[in-house]
Amino acid sequence: MPIIKTVGVIGAGIMGNGIAQVAASFGFDVLLLDVDQKRLEKGMLAITESLLRFVQKGKITDVQKSDILKKIKSTTEISDFKVCDFVIEAASENVEIKLDLFKKLDEVCKKEAILVSNTSSISITRVGAATKRPDKIAGMHFMNPVPLMKLVEGIRGLRTSDDTFKTVREVAQKMGKTFIEAKDAPAFVVNRILVPMLNEAVFALQEGLATVEDIDTAMKLGCNFPMGPFELLDYVGLDTAQAIMEVMYRDTGDSKYRPCPLLKKYVEAGFYGRKSGRGFYEYKSDKQLS
Repeated sequence: MPIIKTVGVIGAGIMGNGIAQVAASFGFDVLLLDVDQKRLEKGMLAITESLLRFVQKGKITDVQKSDILKKIKSTTEISDFKVCDFVIEAASENVEIKLDLFKKLDEVCKKEAILVSNTSSISITRVGAATKRPDKIAGMHFMNPVPLMKLVEGIRGLRTSDDTFKTVREVAQKMGKTFIEAKDAPAFVVNRILVPMLNEAVFALQEGLATVEDIDTAMKLGCNFPMGPFELLDYVGLDTAQAIMEVMYRDTGDSKYRPCPLLKKYVEAGFYGRKSGRGFYEYKSDKQLS
């Protein structure tokens, strides 16, 4: 495995700050990038609060918390990524944004650097084709919340080299994750199975089958799920879930992946879930909206 010392993370949102925290916790130097300083400050605050919870639970010490935070630097300049050995992109689930980022990374990063995307649905082969180093492009899909969830899906593009994919696997394992390999197909494994189930829950609500709370209760007590589908949608983000469904629908042509009209209405209304204060539940008053 090439020597991976500095890991760049693009995006200080819930996924990006979680990846940065885990990478730093397992000894990597981390450079966290976002478009403005406020987002970076919010991301660093989230990391600090997450580590504090680990301290309170006795999983790490105050000294370890401080050491982890010292390993994370932040920047708004993608040119700073010239020092990175390995870059993990965790920006919005928008194909044009991601392709543009990888074109810029290809210009900025040293030629031996490996560039991976945390995309939950977009073709890794397509991402690689936007660069001059498709052999060093791969997918590394972390689960949310990153500090707690053990799985990473590894995705090999058509031109990803064996050496690159081996390094991606070893980096994931060094971060304490269990690694599985998924084919470069729409939504890979987890979301290919999970997202249609979440979408079906919204169809059930739209058809008046049961209330939000009763559907969540049914799936938690009937299937032993830790969260109901609407709780999970609010946590993941309704806009993110819709984006994944649209990629699946577009790339497979199968109507079973079409986003439920009610989900689209919620997104149009700005009801994205926890991050906006409203989704299928209203978080200020903890009351459901439907």
